[in-house]
Amino acid sequence: MPRSRRHFERHRTGHAGWLRAAVLGANDGIVSTASLLVGVAAAGAAHGSILVTGVAGLVAGAMSMAAGEYVSVHSQADAENADLRKERQELELEPAAELRELTGIYVHRGVEPNLARQVAEQLTAHDAIGAHARDELGISEALRARPVQAALASAAAFAAGALLPLAAAALAPGPGLIFWISGLSLAFLAALGAVAARVGDASMLVGAGRVAFWSALAMAVTAAVGRLFGTTI
Repeated sequence: MPRSRRHFERHRTGHAGWLRAAVLGANDGIVSTASLLVGVAAAGAAHGSILVTGVAGLVAGAMSMAAGEYVSVHSQADAENADLRKERQELELEPAAELRELTGIYVHRGVEPNLARQVAEQLTAHDAIGAHARDELGISEALRARPVQAALASAAAFAAGALLPLAAAALAPGPGLIFWISGLSLAFLAALGAVAARVGDASMLVGAGRVAFWSALAMAVTAAVGRLFGTTI
């Protein structure tokens, strides 16, 4: 008899949560810091002042990302916990109604009614709150809201992204500072967009172009504002 072979599948949806947070944080770090540096440089600031501004932007941006992500994800966690408390109460007070509800969910998904009833009974006996959390509320352990983890990940991703244009500003020669920061930052951003698209099984060229276009626009507008205020002052 032929030997059975294991069937391996790679699904990309499992990466959606962390990929979105990492890409958003790094993209924010590069765009905001690069735009800030370009704007200050366009205003005619000294090289030392530009670097201090970049460091301040990195720290402030990372803390802002951490605080915003923590509050946002904590609100999601509070909502999930409230739903789970309500579900536990309903399981204690009306177990028969909850069993019918779970059965109805499986029937709606295409399971034959008698089999759906058996599945609901077995899952309820095994882990009632887990079954209702997953199949009724759409809450799974892998996708549970984790505020501290989300805050730290967002801050780290932002800081990592912000370090790139800041390093470019520190190493670039004075006369071409704006072009070095803009060019290297756009290259980093295009690479980031391409990697994100590759992980998501999308077009790398489209992903890179999309990120580069909007980032270039942000830097151009900031440079124009910096030049305007620098000239006015």
